[in-house]
Amino acid sequence: MRTFFKIGLALFACWLGHGAALAETRVALVIGNGAYANKAVLPNPTNDAEDVAAALRRSNFEVILGTDLGQAQMQELAIRFARAAGRADVAMFYYSGHAMQHNGVNYLMPVDARLDDEADLKRFTRVDDILNDLQQAKNLRILVLDSCRDNPLAEGLKRAAGPTRGASIGRGLNKMEAPLGTIISFSTQAGRTADDGRGRNSPYTSAFLRHIGEPQEIGEVFRNISGDVYEVSGKAQLPELSLSIVGKFYLNGTVSVTVTPAAPAAPADPCTLAEAHWKAADSIGTTAAYEDHVARFPACAFATLAKTKIEGLKQKTALAPPAVARTGPAGKTRDFDGSWDVTVNCPDVGKTRGYSRMLSATVTDGFLRADDRETGKKNWLAIDGTIPASGKTTLSARGLTGNSDFTVGGGAAGSPYSYTIDAQFERSRGSGKRNEVRPCKVEFVKR
Repeated sequence: MRTFFKIGLALFACWLGHGAALAETRVALVIGNGAYANKAVLPNPTNDAEDVAAALRRSNFEVILGTDLGQAQMQELAIRFARAAGRADVAMFYYSGHAMQHNGVNYLMPVDARLDDEADLKRFTRVDDILNDLQQAKNLRILVLDSCRDNPLAEGLKRAAGPTRGASIGRGLNKMEAPLGTIISFSTQAGRTADDGRGRNSPYTSAFLRHIGEPQEIGEVFRNISGDVYEVSGKAQLPELSLSIVGKFYLNGTVSVTVTPAAPAAPADPCTLAEAHWKAADSIGTTAAYEDHVARFPACAFATLAKTKIEGLKQKTALAPPAVARTGPAGKTRDFDGSWDVTVNCPDVGKTRGYSRMLSATVTDGFLRADDRETGKKNWLAIDGTIPASGKTTLSARGLTGNSDFTVGGGAAGSPYSYTIDAQFERSRGSGKRNEVRPCKVEFVKR
C-alpha cells in the first residue's frame, strides 16, 4: 500500500509584485473632502487626496480621484470604482475627510451633508458598501480611512437626539474586521478621534506617503505606517489595523518570481538588457542564475561580477562540511525518508501562464531534494529543504522558464525564477486525499 502525506502550502506572491514581472491591474478610488458647507471645514483632505493619488500612480495604480465631493458626486465615483474593482487584481479605497458611526455602522460624509436627524444619514456613503465593492478584486483589497476627526455635525445630532438615542452615535469610527484577502487601516483606534495636523497633510497621510512606495511586504508597510504615526504623535494616536491576508504581497520591489522581459529582435546594443537580467539573477542568488547571466551577456558590465559570485558560492560549498546540508536543524527526523513522486500544477492567472511538472524526489535524513536539471531541458525546476520532526517546513523552489511549461508575463525562455512553499506534513496512510491551496496544487506521494 502506498503511503500518502498531505501538504498544506502557500505559494508566496507568485503573481503579485514587480511591474516588470507581471501586467497586473491595480485600481484605486481616492477621495478628499474638506470644504464642508456646514461648519465642519477640514484644512488638509484635498492635499491628502492629491498626494496619495500621485503616490499610488507611481506604484502603477489606475487612480480615480475626487476632492470636495457632494452626495451625487460621491455616488458616481463609487459606481465607477465598483466597476473597475471587478476587473482588478488589486483594489484600494482611500478617504480623507469627515466620517461617523451610528448604530455600529460607519458613514462617510459628502461636503454638502446636512445632519438634522437620523434620516439624513441616507445621504452619506456607507463604508460597508465600499468594502463590498473592494471584495470584487481578485487578489488584494485595501481600505484606508483617514477620517476619525472631531465632527461637529455628529456631535450636534447626538445632542439633538437626547441621552437615550444619542448613545447610538459613537465617537470616531466603529471597529471593522478585515475579510479574507483584505487590509483595513484607520488613522486612529476605533472609538477615538485623530489629529488634523498642522502641515500640508494629516499625520496619518504623512506616514502613508513616507512608506507606501517602499519595496516591502504590504503588511509590513502598513505596520510601519501605524508605528510612524504612534511615534510622531508622542504615542497619543495609534492607527487601527486589521489584516487578513495569506501569503506575501508587494506593491513595489522584487517578489518571489522575477523574470527578464523578452529581448527585442536584433538589438543594436547586445548589453541593452544586461542590467535588468543582472538584477533578476542577483535577487535569486544561485549559481545557476549567475551562470545564466554570464552565458547571455559574457561581454557586458556585470559579467565579471557574476563570475565572482559564482566562485564565491563554489568556495562556500567546498568549505562546508559534507553533512551540513543534509543534516538539517536540531530535531531532524527520518520519518519522511524515501523516494517520492512530486506533482506541481499551477493554473493560468491573467497573463501569467500556468504550468504542470512531475519530478522525482528523494528524502534522506529529513532533507528533501527534487531536481530535473539532468533531463537536459532548457527549462528546469528544483525543490529542496529540510523536514523537521514536526513536519512543518518551508521548501525552496527555483528554476528557469521554458517555451511551454512556464512563462510569466511573456518572459523569455530560460529566465530564472524562484518561490517558496510553506508546508505542513501530516501522516495519513492510505487515504489518497489531496489538500489544495489556491492558486497552485503540489502533491507529494511516497513510493
